[in-house]
Amino acid sequence: MSAVPHASAQPAYPVKTVQMVVPYTAGGGADVVMRAVAQRLAEAWSKNVIVDNRAGASGMIGTELVAKAEPDGYTLLGHTSSYPATAAIREKLPFDPARSIVPVASVAKTPLVLVVHPSLPAKSVKELVALAKVNPGKLNYSSAGTGGNNHFAASLFATAAGITLTHIPYKGVAEAAISVMSGEVELLFASSPAVSPQVKSGRLRALGVTSLEPSNLLPGLPAIAQSGVPGYSYELWWAIFAPAGIAAERRNFIAAAITHMLASADMKKFLSEQSCEPWVITGAPLNDLLPKEIERYKKAAKAAGMQAQ
Repeated sequence: MSAVPHASAQPAYPVKTVQMVVPYTAGGGADVVMRAVAQRLAEAWSKNVIVDNRAGASGMIGTELVAKAEPDGYTLLGHTSSYPATAAIREKLPFDPARSIVPVASVAKTPLVLVVHPSLPAKSVKELVALAKVNPGKLNYSSAGTGGNNHFAASLFATAAGITLTHIPYKGVAEAAISVMSGEVELLFASSPAVSPQVKSGRLRALGVTSLEPSNLLPGLPAIAQSGVPGYSYELWWAIFAPAGIAAERRNFIAAAITHMLASADMKKFLSEQSCEPWVITGAPLNDLLPKEIERYKKAAKAAGMQAQ
């Protein structure tokens, strides 16, 4: 890895332990990915990089902690696409969700899978859309809760397809999947690990993936955007953030270390085992990530009739 030159005002970094706040419980998807990142940064820098789980308020407690921290690079935030989704439906937050933290580096992404009950007379995305158009509001989709990724993915799908679907929230993705397997609900958008065993056993039928193009992570499934709903995409992502105001040199140094890590065979193998893949964006797309994502979710929330919380 080539080190980023330090400006005269910037001392060497890191010279002490770096704290990576993960605003979710230990053992979840975000925690697993961020611990892998933290471990590899620690090895590259020969300094401790500790993960600090600060769960609560749908990720907002840990986010606020970082938003108000010193912007010196010693407090980082490992977050996911759940953040802009939650921020979009929060009426009041004690910090600016789009500007109080800045993205340092993207890490990984993965598409969701659209699954339906096997008895549904739709064996493709195009057939599902046609069925929904002649039965407006009669097809139900489940989710792990209002305002989560399953909810937003389905809401954006319905908007892009010009159809009306009815949302049935459950307490978690396992219950949401069971509701489709039992026939209580017709469809669900979920991560591959949450539904792939049921798809393989024939208890669920997979129709497509939510990435713009077919995914190597989920071979054999067409992209929804290419099989009935042009332009539709929805992917889970993981990224590293820092408090706004972090010096450009320091931000770039951390980003370079993460980009170097993502190119390694070791990290690629690890991410593949988690059913996700390395994701590297830079420049304006990275800088605009939060404002654009929050705005996109706000539009989706409005279309779905989600109430601000």
